[in-house]
Amino acid sequence: MQATTEMSSQFDPTEHPHARYNPLKGEWVLVSPHRLKRPWKGQVEKAQEETIPPRDPKNPLCPGSVRASGEVNPEYTSTFVFRNDFSALLPEAPPPAEPEHPLLRMAEAKGTCRVICFHPRSDITLPLMTPEEIRKVVDEWANQIAELGKTYEWVQVFENKGNVMGCSNPHPHCQVWASSFMPTEPYKSDANQKLYYQQHGRPMLLDYVKLELEKKERIVVENAHWLAVVPFWATWPFETLLLPKRHVLRLPDLTDEERNSLCGIMKELLIKYDNLFQCSFPYSMGWHGAPTGTKYSVDCSYWQLHALYYPPLVRSATVKKFMVGYEMLAQVQRDLTAEQATAKLRALPDVHYKVKAQAEESSN
Repeated sequence: MQATTEMSSQFDPTEHPHARYNPLKGEWVLVSPHRLKRPWKGQVEKAQEETIPPRDPKNPLCPGSVRASGEVNPEYTSTFVFRNDFSALLPEAPPPAEPEHPLLRMAEAKGTCRVICFHPRSDITLPLMTPEEIRKVVDEWANQIAELGKTYEWVQVFENKGNVMGCSNPHPHCQVWASSFMPTEPYKSDANQKLYYQQHGRPMLLDYVKLELEKKERIVVENAHWLAVVPFWATWPFETLLLPKRHVLRLPDLTDEERNSLCGIMKELLIKYDNLFQCSFPYSMGWHGAPTGTKYSVDCSYWQLHALYYPPLVRSATVKKFMVGYEMLAQVQRDLTAEQATAKLRALPDVHYKVKAQAEESSN
């Protein structure tokens, strides 16, 4: 559909299409803010809240439940870690043969996959957990990276939250995949951070922390040790980047105080996410830090620890952004600018909408 729109001759990032560079990926993002003026005929209603029981004996992640492997979960009271019953990687697998043609290459891929349950209850998520409960999750993340990092080149901690992100089980949990190789996304990040360090003599993301603290244009939440921003180069509508203010290579390197602060800022950020459309906000998130395994013996001071949040919702609890067509075949694109997304998130209340509703109900 073609629309005629008059635009001023002077560039305005809130009005005119432009491209922004993502230095972590070495890729460009097309930003089309003028498209926000187009009429929207899609769904905008609030999604119906799903009622989730605190405990379901048929849910394989609940305490005491039987998993697909036949193993019975213990009656855990905080976090619980187990090997994924359907692991994508295995610690022992025969290597493929030499390729018969350079276009038919294969490589060895060994590893292990684990699941971390955050809490014994299925009807609770990270923004509704206490800081003390979240701290146990943070410590378990660090423990898994420290343990698996002794053997594997990369340890990926990630959480898929919500059906729309492919998470079919509502029980609060995440996954840990450790591999004998560095996967594509961290490989690109590693190469680009290293190049920036060689060119400028400073870690890229520490420079970015300093820049965002000076400009204060894209900071959603901040505390003494951390800041969460909608990055200048964001792809997803309400994407955020969570960064420590100090130079930190890996999650296990965080001090006790930094871990407590991390719990606080994660809770703040995720409350704002849920409050945006008054729903349990779906996302994929994960931690990126300096590589492990043999890379422990290599100088990785160009790295800076960070977490990435990729939420798909754009206009309401039922409208998501699809990475299709142009995004798949040409270049990623977004309408809302990073600054506009920041303003929306920053303006949201710090009290979770469910907590507020319960308080109002009890006072009546």
